Amino acid sequence: MRTEPNTLLDALLHESGMSRAGLATRVNRAGALRGKRMRYDHSSVIRWLKGQKPRGDVAELISEVLGARLGRRLTLDDIGMGSSAPPASVPLTGFIGRATALWRGDHQQREDLRQSPVITGLPAVGPVWEWENPPDDRDVSSRGTIRVGLPDVEQLRTARTHYEQMYRKAGGVATRGRILQYLVYDTAPLMRGTYTDSTGRELHRAVGGLSAIAGICAYDSNAQGLAQRYYHQALRLAKASGDRAFGGYVIALLVNHSIFLGQHSQAVAFAEAGLRTAGHAISPALACDLNAMQAKAFARMGDHTSAHRAMRQAETAAGLIRPDEEPAETGYVQPGLLENALADTLMRLGDTGPAQEYAASAVAVQTHARGRVHRLATLADCELRAGAVDQAAGTAMRMLDTVQGMESYRLMDRLAGVRRSLAATRSSATTEAITRIDDTLRIPL
Repeated sequence: MRTEPNTLLDALLHESGMSRAGLATRVNRAGALRGKRMRYDHSSVIRWLKGQKPRGDVAELISEVLGARLGRRLTLDDIGMGSSAPPASVPLTGFIGRATALWRGDHQQREDLRQSPVITGLPAVGPVWEWENPPDDRDVSSRGTIRVGLPDVEQLRTARTHYEQMYRKAGGVATRGRILQYLVYDTAPLMRGTYTDSTGRELHRAVGGLSAIAGICAYDSNAQGLAQRYYHQALRLAKASGDRAFGGYVIALLVNHSIFLGQHSQAVAFAEAGLRTAGHAISPALACDLNAMQAKAFARMGDHTSAHRAMRQAETAAGLIRPDEEPAETGYVQPGLLENALADTLMRLGDTGPAQEYAASAVAVQTHARGRVHRLATLADCELRAGAVDQAAGTAMRMLDTVQGMESYRLMDRLAGVRRSLAATRSSATTEAITRIDDTLRIPL
């Protein structure tokens, strides 16, 4: 039977500072105290790290040895040697261990993690349901190795903004390794530190913001199963923080991901959960985006009535946005984002004229380079549907000028889509744009 690498054991071994030979020696000593003669060595530990489970009560000895070194009790689930399926709901301390193990494994570029499948069905809905419903975390304080204060939390917030800006300018492929390094070496030790309940809630919110950006970068790097796991992480951290509005932001990421995966009914349900559970705490910008994405999902489902209702709700929320009063995470809801979403929705509903007008309005507004690429792609699609081939070719050229220097599978998807649509016109006016797109797509990410 094929086994998967034990990321939890690997992370705990790294945290303990033990070598593989050191762990084997201590397990042998623990066994001797129980009257058992054992001859484990570093090769044995390598096999455990590769996913092999030792026989008898050796797993209990491993958890005892590591727990004694780390100063906390470890279960078989904590060391990755419990039941084959993880429990549906993990206590916060166990969750933190799993989260930091994922960061470390992903940072090591483990192929089994990159190839993680997208979770579907009830397991995909479970994290949203747990975020919505009791019990809440009554105390998130921790006793660990280093003392954590609000200046540490503020540094995490600064880092989140830094990596978000890097993602917008360079793409998720280029940013992903940098944020993973920060999570493993700068963030994980804080999560295992000593902090009060009030500081802990701020800490969990800040780390949730970083985990969300890591998920966005994974999404942009075509690692969709990993992206989903990071979003679920961020949602659990949002619950621990007690910040409903931040949880709503993470829900918006899940909605966008569901639309990308073609799971439109799930996207609508998740958006409803975000709007319902965040309630009065939700910001107008987030309400605008959740409703706009619902409209896009309804349009893809062919539900004209629901799409138009969601569009109206998005426009109402947009009128209430006060940028100075918005949380940092909703900064992506910039002027023109709603118009671009409405253009996409109307185009899919067959309302080509209004769609083109909204798309042109979105492009006319200044935004970051990444957002501009998406807006130009939408405008090109609308122009092609309206039969304005020359205009679409010109828009594609502007899109190519903007995308230079970015490493993003999602932006390459948009380029490839525009290329297919241009080629389908069989017009000589599109030749130069198609050639330039082909040259860009040949550059490996």
